[in-house]
Amino acid sequence: MENHYLLLRKHIEEISPLTDEEWNIVADCFTYKKLRKHQFLVQKDELVPSEYWIISGLLKTYAIDNEGKEHILQFAMEQYWTSDFHAFQNQVPATLFIDCIEDSEFFCLRLENREKLCSEIPKMTNFFRIKSHYGYIALQQRIMSLLTQTAEERYNNLIKKLPLLIQRVPKKLLASYLGVTRETLSRFKG
Repeated sequence: MENHYLLLRKHIEEISPLTDEEWNIVADCFTYKKLRKHQFLVQKDELVPSEYWIISGLLKTYAIDNEGKEHILQFAMEQYWTSDFHAFQNQVPATLFIDCIEDSEFFCLRLENREKLCSEIPKMTNFFRIKSHYGYIALQQRIMSLLTQTAEERYNNLIKKLPLLIQRVPKKLLASYLGVTRETLSRFKG
């Protein structure tokens, strides 16, 4: 467990270096959680008590439309933050599902603990601001790719950006994320 906390501290200190005293306050605000493959981290219509920093594993965030079709918004792996952020921030029921593609480990940060950290350690406010901006940029890029690129261009960009992700995600899920059939995905790979 000690190693997990060292990873989290390193992740935070890439943006906001902390004193040992500050780190002790930060570490006390996080709790550890482990889930197995196919277990839900977040389920639609439930409250979302935390945002999650992934220690290990792979997850998908998705919505299901009225016809029962799954729409994958994001894959998240080690050192990603994930949650249904709207539900988390506003303390309302989730509109998304997040489940584990692989066995996964997380640190959980409850809203009240994040607020406490931001008020007691201004450096953490800066950390969360920057991480939120990175997430917003990634979301904008994803939306723009869906609007302006072909599925094959999106696939090629994903390979360039996250080559290890392609190896970890089942073809069916990857096709769903790209908005194509498995057969079309196979042609890209051929």
